[in-house]
Amino acid sequence: MAQTRTPAAEPSIDVDDVSRVLDQNGERLPNADLDRFLAGMDVAEMQGLYRDMVVVRRIDAEGMALQRQGQLALWAPCQGQEAAQVGTAHAVRSDDFIFPSYREIGVNYVRGAELVDFVRAWRGEEHSSFNPYDINVATPQIIIGAQTLHAVGYAMGIQNDETDQVAVTYFGDGATSQGDVNEAMIFASSFRAPVVFVCQNNQWAISEPVTVQAKFPIAGRAPGFGIPSMRVDGNDVLACVAAMRWALENARKGNGPAYIEAVTYRMGPHTTADDPSRYRDKDEVELWRRRDPIARLEAYLRGIGGFDEAFAASVAEESDRVGAELRAQTLALTSRPPIGVLDHVYAEPHSGLDRQRAEFAAYLDGFAPEPGASSEGAGR
Repeated sequence: MAQTRTPAAEPSIDVDDVSRVLDQNGERLPNADLDRFLAGMDVAEMQGLYRDMVVVRRIDAEGMALQRQGQLALWAPCQGQEAAQVGTAHAVRSDDFIFPSYREIGVNYVRGAELVDFVRAWRGEEHSSFNPYDINVATPQIIIGAQTLHAVGYAMGIQNDETDQVAVTYFGDGATSQGDVNEAMIFASSFRAPVVFVCQNNQWAISEPVTVQAKFPIAGRAPGFGIPSMRVDGNDVLACVAAMRWALENARKGNGPAYIEAVTYRMGPHTTADDPSRYRDKDEVELWRRRDPIARLEAYLRGIGGFDEAFAASVAEESDRVGAELRAQTLALTSRPPIGVLDHVYAEPHSGLDRQRAEFAAYLDGFAPEPGASSEGAGR
């Protein structure tokens, strides 16, 4: 008769068992795996990383405020995850294609998304936020983990085209429990597809801690699929740059997929519909606040003479300008007639859509017009 075996104790996951090049205080650490990928990085490039992280945090804060003021229906914040997003995105080549989730504000900013692109969909004005081919970033995916399959499919297309592009996909720790992510990794490994999986382990999948999703580090799953992986400090922007360069090099050499687990923390709510104070300990939040990725890089830059009052002022000025422009562009958006929800669904005429349009128009015409307004075209 087979016997069951119960572990003596639940294993704990050490968030400090990661590769890093900057410690919590901004001190430079030697790292044999990452240092060669940072060779040649100068102060100006590091200042650019700092500037982008500060601006991304301002975009995020403005988005939160706009939602609270009723200007957006929802917002998915990324505060605390700026290094994981900005660092990895800076390493990606412009012709590589990225498949993000709904939280990659920093990735989209680095890739060149217009400010209004961050709010169109959250305001309900458009189905999507930007033309994917303008910045080589796919439409942000709401379905948890689905973008990983899209990335692998694109990567297999790259193989057919025989180019050295790479597909990159971002997802959270919670998504690793989805079948889509695991199926994507099977296909990527089986066909040696040039794709990089970036798991931003921000410790919480809505209200479930990562210890419910995994009993051991998530990066350890990838080798089981035959995919090399690296677990890095997601609050160390330099480590994130280096890790992505490692992963991209692996893919471009024809070695197939690579996997990065960036260990970070979601400082805010899952979305503005969430109240994290109901399930998170405030001491945990304060612990991670002391690991702030922006403060860490600032400390390092100050130590090497790359941060002075003039630089700080220029970053603050740009941050204020971006925040003001984002607000102005959001408030300037005008809603189309309700029938517009059926615009741009298909590239070519479609009889089924024509029928739906006629039915929806008849439904809308059944509503009385606003006092003083013309009913002409209200439904059409």
